[in-house]
Amino acid sequence: MTKADLVDQVAEAIGPGVTKKDCALVVDGFLNAVKQALADGNHIEIRGFGTFKVRKRKPRKARNPRTGESVHVPERHVPVFKPSKHFRADVAESAAERAED
Repeated sequence: MTKADLVDQVAEAIGPGVTKKDCALVVDGFLNAVKQALADGNHIEIRGFGTFKVRKRKPRKARNPRTGESVHVPERHVPVFKPSKHFRADVAESAAERAED
């Protein structure tokens, strides 16, 4: 699914009163708010959907697969998403229904 597909689904869910252009602004605004909150070090919890957080990855030693040389990978911060129990259950249920077909 692309962002355009998401905009189409939001426009369809809202109904005929809102244009796709307006829905695109809403989707962009939401995504930008999520990115900004994570960049500021905050976490976002959407009940029934999941939580967006930033986790700190420890520094480690890795290996260059081409040369076999040991490489130091510095500490870094990465965004993560943890789905809620309801979201995981819905996905599992949908997957089970697709498997039956």
